[in-house]
Amino acid sequence: KLHRSHKKKQDHCHSCRDNFVISPNSPNPNNFIFTLAHRIANIMSTMTTVKVPGRPTWQQTMLRIRDPAKTIPFYTDHFGMTVIDTLDFPQYKFKLFFLTTLPEGESYTLTPGTQAAHDYMWSIEGTALELTYNYGTEEDSETFEGYHPGNQEKDGFGHIAFNTDDVYAACEKLEKVGVTFKKKPDEGRMKGLAFAYDPDGYWVEIVKRSEGSNISNYFNFSQTMLRVKDPVKSIAFYEALGMTVVRQKHFNDFSLYFLASSSNVDQRVDYANIPDSEAYFKLGQMFGPVLELTHNHGTEKDDDFKHFNGNEEGRRGFGHIGFLVDDVYAACDTIREMGYGFRKEPDGGSMKGLAFAYDPDGYSVEIIKRGGIEFGDIKVEK
Repeated sequence: KLHRSHKKKQDHCHSCRDNFVISPNSPNPNNFIFTLAHRIANIMSTMTTVKVPGRPTWQQTMLRIRDPAKTIPFYTDHFGMTVIDTLDFPQYKFKLFFLTTLPEGESYTLTPGTQAAHDYMWSIEGTALELTYNYGTEEDSETFEGYHPGNQEKDGFGHIAFNTDDVYAACEKLEKVGVTFKKKPDEGRMKGLAFAYDPDGYWVEIVKRSEGSNISNYFNFSQTMLRVKDPVKSIAFYEALGMTVVRQKHFNDFSLYFLASSSNVDQRVDYANIPDSEAYFKLGQMFGPVLELTHNHGTEKDDDFKHFNGNEEGRRGFGHIGFLVDDVYAACDTIREMGYGFRKEPDGGSMKGLAFAYDPDGYSVEIIKRGGIEFGDIKVEK
């Protein structure tokens, strides 16, 4: 069961997971999870299928950081990521860094910040970690207290994650170079996984890969976790953006839904009808990340309940996730029909041709043209 404090927060922690798991195929119709699973199936089978045009692919997760001199090496040196591009806006006093996991042995020869790197970044099939740096925050110890890493009461953002072959060896290696931990592999009820802290206090989960994986990287970027109020609405929204539920896991008080972008999905697999053991195995073999949606049971029935989305005053840390599409305007026409609104329309503000939609929980979802646009950044001359 969840600890009392976690129930109060309507939250979950991996170290508190109960071992008792109920299948969505349970024959007991009085079981809450059975009812929830069939509610999802019934509603989604009757609702009009919405598909956003332009082949949407999940391209980024954005976190705000205080000091790139600390955070960039944390992810490149310790987790093997590569800085593939930057966007620098000195006129607005901020800079964006884009990092991703490249296949082991693949060299990256482009210079971040150049047009060539922009062309690469806005055409990738995988997913990058976007780190947003506002000038001067690393030097401001008097008025800037740091960014909010999530995982407090009603916070929506939970963590990012990396997969590795041996969680115990990886954590020992990280600890030797000074990385601190929220949870080590042998702590809590859930053995064999860990949560490290990054320099801004964001939780970084370390998860074991499936045996027999063909991935030779020591680490690969493997997930972003967001809490959702109503999985029926959230799953429908992200499926409209081309994602597939590749695994779902139901516990007494919460459920987990893992969604993968089209470039990370094996189109030969019917994920909705494979055993959980096979879904677990295939999930652990994926090279690209999945979007983990965590649902604490009962929130969907509470009209007043709402997660913080990471962009509120005093809660800023996680910023958004983003999708590439062929035509931003056509994509937004379809997204608009879903009724959740926009933080920024494609022609709103000074930067035309990109948008920020809201998902059912109010998280910001950036919609960007595949191939990129003229962002107005100061480019690096190679």
